[in-house]
Amino acid sequence: MLKKNFFIILFLYIFSTPANSACFVDYKAKKNNPFQLHYGVMEVSSSQCTKSKAEKVVSKRIELGGWLLLGVITLFDEGGLERRRESAGKYFLLY
Repeated sequence: MLKKNFFIILFLYIFSTPANSACFVDYKAKKNNPFQLHYGVMEVSSSQCTKSKAEKVVSKRIELGGWLLLGVITLFDEGGLERRRESAGKYFLLY
């Protein structure tokens, strides 16, 4: 019975998450001297589509521009891109 439940759960997990679906995050970042804030949207690989993994990726990428990650807000798929485009401005898929 335990073995059967394991395979049912495994089956549901495998087929409930698309293999190569796009993953996007929106985040907030800051810069000091002079103090600046920005809101951005970034694509991450599907293997990094958890909040903790995405935070590491986003932090490394924006660090190149002198930014410090304040936090990842949400993870979403392509369906959420357009409604975030205007708010992110020049930081829409920049990094």
